[in-house]
Amino acid sequence: MGRVGRKDDELDNGEEPAVLSRLLAALPQQGRLEWIGLREKRRVAPVRVIEAEAGAGRGLTGDHGRGGKRAVTLIQAEHLVAVAAMLERKSLDATLLRRNLVVSGINLLALRNRRFYVGAVLLEGSGHCHPCSRMEEALGPGGFNAMRGHGGITATIVTGGIVREGDRVTLAR
Repeated sequence: MGRVGRKDDELDNGEEPAVLSRLLAALPQQGRLEWIGLREKRRVAPVRVIEAEAGAGRGLTGDHGRGGKRAVTLIQAEHLVAVAAMLERKSLDATLLRRNLVVSGINLLALRNRRFYVGAVLLEGSGHCHPCSRMEEALGPGGFNAMRGHGGITATIVTGGIVREGDRVTLAR
């Protein structure tokens, strides 16, 4: 069990800070952008698009987003499978989760507080994207708890551009 007051990026087994830094820097995996969703206003389902313009310091064009630390929300495709299983469903439609980007093949938590690319767009992971009470409404009873630990991350847009389905997701070096 972790120590009280443990920081998110500390190891539970007492590893030295230098070892931890080396482990956190080792992220050779590359992900893939699988899905893009935009919501023109609050409380509406996202609409899937093939590409979107990401504005530095703002958000995705056509999304009601607020810019800043929550300019973009990301979730792992692998977590859609896990949440669906917990809810005893065969699959889960990404539009129900109200995130902007669904990526596969890379651990999003490893990108939190780090800079990374989605295609040519540079993002910086800014925090966890915890589920909200709307998950009960969208997913049914137990939806909120099924999403806990699987909500993904939020990010700021450092350098804008166009993101497209199929873009690679890589750690900035």
